[in-house]
Amino acid sequence: MIEIDGSYGEGGGQVLRTSLSLAAITGAPIRIVGIRAGRKKPGLAAQHLTAVRAAARICHANLRGDALGSMMLEFVPSSSVQPGHYTFDVTEAQQSGSAGAMTLVLQTILLPLALANADSQVTLKGGTHVPFSPTMTYIEQVYLSMLHHMGVETKAKLQAWGWYPQGGGEIHIQVSGGGLLSGINLLERGKLKQIRGLAVVTELPSHIPQRMANRADNLLRQAGLKAVIQALRETGVAPGAGIFLTAEYENSLSGFGGIGRLRIPAEKVADIACQQLLQFHHTGAPVDEHLADQLLLPAALASQKSQYRVAEISTHLTTNAAIIEQFGLAKVMVDEAEKIVTVMPVTK
Repeated sequence: MIEIDGSYGEGGGQVLRTSLSLAAITGAPIRIVGIRAGRKKPGLAAQHLTAVRAAARICHANLRGDALGSMMLEFVPSSSVQPGHYTFDVTEAQQSGSAGAMTLVLQTILLPLALANADSQVTLKGGTHVPFSPTMTYIEQVYLSMLHHMGVETKAKLQAWGWYPQGGGEIHIQVSGGGLLSGINLLERGKLKQIRGLAVVTELPSHIPQRMANRADNLLRQAGLKAVIQALRETGVAPGAGIFLTAEYENSLSGFGGIGRLRIPAEKVADIACQQLLQFHHTGAPVDEHLADQLLLPAALASQKSQYRVAEISTHLTTNAAIIEQFGLAKVMVDEAEKIVTVMPVTK
């Protein structure tokens, strides 16, 4: 059994998700202690518990410690990953419901299902656009697009938007099985091709997304960048607002966003997203801070070496690298001076 220290590095949920994905793929039994020890509320929250149960379901794993707040988990797969039709609902993890990020559940099971021997269809319910997690727009436009270049075929459809704290969002995703992952080389991003954006509200007046879109358009124009931003009213169970920007370069994609809150003007939400984008754009790097650690796992599972240059070396990235190395699938080298990540899969 592989023993994993959940308090290592940044001590968050990434340790759990990467460990679950690799346990499902390799069939290795794992024991994680100190789960999310670095967080204000340590242990398994609703989205983490849902990810545990989703990973267990696809490989018929035996579980111990799968409860809200638990800081210890044993996960013992009893079969290879089984493709199929699955539904996972974050709101079912606790009695009061939850807007926990379904995108984190998706990232836990996506690669195991992509490497399975047949196609799968997955429905996920919960939060789609919540703070401190990748939004579904980022997943669709950046993460899944980059995985496509590495050989992972998916089709995602956002059915309903789910904001914090009510949740109620839903996505459907088709995952093609039998994938063979290839490495990725991203040392130069090339020229900026376009910036596209979505300014979205649910259950709120249409002037709000328009104001977000106008503000973002003006700010980016002042910086010498042109954007095409749609202002939309969409389907959701509760009021919510946000703006999501995707920068497409010749060789890579990056995404940024701002999510509305009570008493925060629409213009301020747009400011947040634009500030993130401009800050990244000026680094000249091909890979944003969040994508940097999200690419580690597919790169470790690929058949060739991967190398990419990142805007920032985060503790998320170095923590994730250490967990991947514990499974013996790849060597991860991080050049902090050049901000270059090299992933060398171990040939068996």
